[in-house]
Order: sequence, then C-alpha cells, then structure tokens
Amino acid sequence: MAQPHLYRATVTWQRDAEDDFARGRYSRRHLWHFDGGIALAASASPLVVPKPWSAEDAVDPEEAFIASLSSCHMLTFLDIARRGGFVVERYQDEAEGEMAKNAEGRFWISQVTLRPRIVFSDAGAPDAAESERLHHAAHEACFIANSVLTEVRVEPAGP
Repeated sequence: MAQPHLYRATVTWQRDAEDDFARGRYSRRHLWHFDGGIALAASASPLVVPKPWSAEDAVDPEEAFIASLSSCHMLTFLDIARRGGFVVERYQDEAEGEMAKNAEGRFWISQVTLRPRIVFSDAGAPDAAESERLHHAAHEACFIANSVLTEVRVEPAGP
C-alpha cells in the first residue's frame, strides 16, 4: 500500500418533527452508511444519553471503537498465524473497553481489553510463547491500534 488509501463513511441523522431540539429532547438514532451498501443503525450509548433519546438496539460509537480494535487485531492475527503455518478454525473475542475521565476531566476510552479465544486445527496449535508472539506481532501491525492513544491489552482466553 504505497499510496495513502481513503476510507469513507456517511453518517446521517434527521430530526423528528416532535423532537424538542432546543431542550435536548431529540433522538440520537442515526445511520452509518459504508461502501457496498451496508447501513448500520447507530445511536448514542444509553449510558451517555438516557432513553428514550438513545437506542439500545443500535451500535454506539464506544462499541464500534472497541469492535474496530478487536476486528483489526483478529484479521491481523489470522494472517500472521497463517504465515506462521498455523490453521485457525475459530476466533472469538469478548472485547471490552473502559470509559473514564482523563487528567483534563474529559471522558475517553482509556483502555480496551481483547480476550481472544482461538481454536486451531488438529494440525497443531502454537505453544504459549508462540501464541504470545503471534498476538504481539498482530497488535504491532494492527492499523487501528496504531492509530489510537488508548491502551490496548491482549489477554488470550484459550480455546
């Protein structure tokens, strides 16, 4: 990838006629549109904006941030494992992120913990040291992890 590549997302929100925007009583539900026609329902987190002005059944930016880090680590890990001669049958990550206030009193996702559970083929799984090396290499090469200030921990959960 010699040339920079531009990624795009279109975020669309529309005020409902019955919303009282001036008093903060408006829906935070909106859509994220991606290439290929994919659209996701999105909203502020109900922990940040109370219901009914937020929607639990939609992705919030905090969840998307955590999922983005998890997905990038997984995709990078799969490629590094493949190049190392391992065959991955299944990968599941129970990732979580912690929101806290920084030194200036502003909220941020201060830490993300990835807990990948990986099943390798019967042909062989890496030992603990090799698994740690694979995860370290994946973290170092992950584009998203390289783009954020948040501490990202990888705590493999086993098969």
